[in-house]
Amino acid sequence: MSDAIRALVALSDEADRFLVDSALSGESTLEVVGYSDTQDDWATFLEQPSDVVIVACANYSDRTEQLIDRAAKQRPGRPIVVLTQVSPNGLVRRAFEAGADDVIALPESPETVRFAIQKVLARRQGVTAVRGAPTAPLVCVLGPKGGTGKTLVSSNLAVALAQRDMRVVLVDLDLQFGDIGLGLGLIPERTIYDLAKAGPPYDHDKLDRHLMRHASGVKVLLGPTRPDHASAISVDFLRNVYASLRTMCDIVIVDTPPGFTPEVIATIDVSARDARADGLLAGQHHADPQPLGLAGRDHPRRRLGDHRPESRPARPERPRDPALGERGRADRRVARAFGCRQGVPRSRRQIHEAVRR
Repeated sequence: MSDAIRALVALSDEADRFLVDSALSGESTLEVVGYSDTQDDWATFLEQPSDVVIVACANYSDRTEQLIDRAAKQRPGRPIVVLTQVSPNGLVRRAFEAGADDVIALPESPETVRFAIQKVLARRQGVTAVRGAPTAPLVCVLGPKGGTGKTLVSSNLAVALAQRDMRVVLVDLDLQFGDIGLGLGLIPERTIYDLAKAGPPYDHDKLDRHLMRHASGVKVLLGPTRPDHASAISVDFLRNVYASLRTMCDIVIVDTPPGFTPEVIATIDVSARDARADGLLAGQHHADPQPLGLAGRDHPRRRLGDHRPESRPARPERPRDPALGERGRADRRVARAFGCRQGVPRSRRQIHEAVRR
């Protein structure tokens, strides 16, 4: 059964379990890895590794449409097949708009159902790049120095977003001294080094096996346990992993090490492309989209005056004490009392006279 198609079966709207089993049994190339008929555990149920999701329903309703929509959004690259006990006429368009790939009317023979699922999988292999395009934003937490709170910000941001029912993946990019696992209390059973050694393709199932689960719901890709393992992580590997992670969650947060290593620069590049796509760096928030120069009038320090409010009152000048002038009248009186001559020597002769005096 190692080459069998793994299927998750979700029963909706009082679907006939016996009728569904009859359509799926008897095929060695199709393995049902789980059933679910409760709406409360759909999120956990759909996270299980599988090749296809089968939604069985007696009557196509809003509940069935919500289940299809949730399965399509949770893992965009995984196909969805609907088994219905009524005529598919009139519901095919709604099912396709919700994210389904095919609709099969029951009763049907196991051979026909298996052949339909194989066709769906074959079609998906050709359009995975389109339907599974990276959509989740990637947030890169940066800091040029150590001890500035990058790990603290990354961890708390990930947990806070997970508490808002978002699917969050936290990546520890400090490949030599990462401590995300220490901060979240996770045992590094699997790390990013193990994922790199497993090799491509970095599909959802493989990534899911290497992500550690936090009690808050955050999935964490931990850094290597040994500093010498950092050399196994390449820039191309990170780009492939980021692209796959962004199709299986709502947001990816990356905790970076101090400095700007090639891995950090590649992560910034992915994050910056997301920001440009969202219009955050398109220049609409600034009158001049050109970057500030390092010298001349465009230097940031030279441009501070341009942003200063005109309504700010000028700082009043303090009146000078006449006694504290160039020499000060008090200084002059003291100098005269001791018989000292005032003035700065302007020639070598005056310097010698001042020294002898």
